[in-house]
Amino acid sequence: MTHDAADVRLTPGDAFPDFALPDGEGQTRRLSDYAGRYLVLYVYPKDDTPGCTAEACDFRDSLALKAHGAQILGVSRDDAASHTAFAEKHSLPFALLSDPGAEFMRSIGAYGTKVLYGKASEGVKRSTFLIGPDSRVVKVWYAVKVDGHVGAVVKAIELDKAGADQKAHA
Repeated sequence: MTHDAADVRLTPGDAFPDFALPDGEGQTRRLSDYAGRYLVLYVYPKDDTPGCTAEACDFRDSLALKAHGAQILGVSRDDAASHTAFAEKHSLPFALLSDPGAEFMRSIGAYGTKVLYGKASEGVKRSTFLIGPDSRVVKVWYAVKVDGHVGAVVKAIELDKAGADQKAHA
């Protein structure tokens, strides 16, 4: 199954596509493992590069995400050994998933043609997906800029929770 990433754009309210991807320890992680909780699934280009390290450490250090009980998963094309080394080096408390063929990343619009400095190439598009307790998309960020991004994710959770509280009290 191939997807043209340019055609795939998840939007709020969409059911997030199921996945079964191995983490650095070889354990298969699935969307259903996170049902009933907020899940922050972020797609990044490569383990242990400056931007990807900053992003992973920002997610690791977010006390607000922890306070909201959000689960975090990172996804890249790197293999289990690379993920394990990266996670150990930076004390990452969340799983990093391997998608070496980028099939899953294509299915969510996070892999395909991108333009950098006027040059088109195929690759990972840094993206984040906030998935609600009902496994539906709450918010999507395509073409993520690392600085301040985790704060935007926290704010989206807070806004979603506020909306859910208003519906419950209506």
